[in-house]
Amino acid sequence: VRCPIRVPAGGGRVEVPRSVTAVLGQDVVLPCRYRAQEQEQVVQVTWLKRGPGAAAEVAVLNPQHGEHVQEPFVGRVLRHGHGDLEDGAILLRN
Repeated sequence: VRCPIRVPAGGGRVEVPRSVTAVLGQDVVLPCRYRAQEQEQVVQVTWLKRGPGAAAEVAVLNPQHGEHVQEPFVGRVLRHGHGDLEDGAILLRN
């Protein structure tokens, strides 16, 4: 799963671990943090699942339009981060 963060043109950077280990049947947090420069604001975080050929959208986190989780991830994906979208982590259940 990838975490591309959309920000207005700026010089901040996205910080994600190279890999996350999950245990089958247990919850896992997928971290994604944007280290903003002064005057920057994260406007949207989009989580994508890589698949053969193309990536499928998993969830979109947007401060104006709320959070939207695609089927079949409804009930399994929750926002884990709090406050500003600079912390765009999600919790993947089970």
